[in-house]
Amino acid sequence: MMTISPIAHFHSPLTSKFGIPRQSGIADSLHGTIVFTPEYRNADALRGLEGFDFLWILWGFSENIHSAKHATVRPPRLGGNTRIGVFATRSPFRPNNIGLSSVRIADIQIATPDGPVIEVVGADLMDGTPIYDIKPYLPEFDSHPEAKAGFVNSNEWQPLEVKFLPTADISRFTPTDVNTITQLLSQDPRPHYHSSPDRLYGMTYKGYDIRFRVEGRKVIVEKIES
Repeated sequence: MMTISPIAHFHSPLTSKFGIPRQSGIADSLHGTIVFTPEYRNADALRGLEGFDFLWILWGFSENIHSAKHATVRPPRLGGNTRIGVFATRSPFRPNNIGLSSVRIADIQIATPDGPVIEVVGADLMDGTPIYDIKPYLPEFDSHPEAKAGFVNSNEWQPLEVKFLPTADISRFTPTDVNTITQLLSQDPRPHYHSSPDRLYGMTYKGYDIRFRVEGRKVIVEKIES
């Protein structure tokens, strides 16, 4: 039996599962950093990577304590009620708890206190997520725009409108942060069996608690707590 260990960990402003994008690329302004473990802090291992725009990341759903026990899952895209075979979805509840994401390379820094690091954009990983491998994305072979996508094709998702109330002080964030928070909330991070317009939810971003509720197709951010 093969045993694998992390080569790196992911650093992100998202420190809890709630609010994590359901797919990579959804929040295309969300920045994160790949920081290698001491054993792999070797600049030679990244030689040539500057010639690529995107990466594949093989990582672990480290916050899923239990492996999948059912052959079917309920994708949020289908409202959380219809069951689909686990291998026909990207559900985090899988036999081996392994995730695969395509992310854009924003920068590669060789000389940092943590050794070589890779800054990426659009990841769907939580802070601290273990990374088991990275590989360059090759559009000639990895891109198939003509491919059908099962139930995803027939259930197109429309982002929600996001409104910040005056009581939600966004001045503490940069414009990029505000854009990222908007992108994350527009995907409606709530469990899809929740529909109460009065229920207040909290999404953690850079140590702040973004408190919001959802009325119909609108996300209303009521306050931001430190």
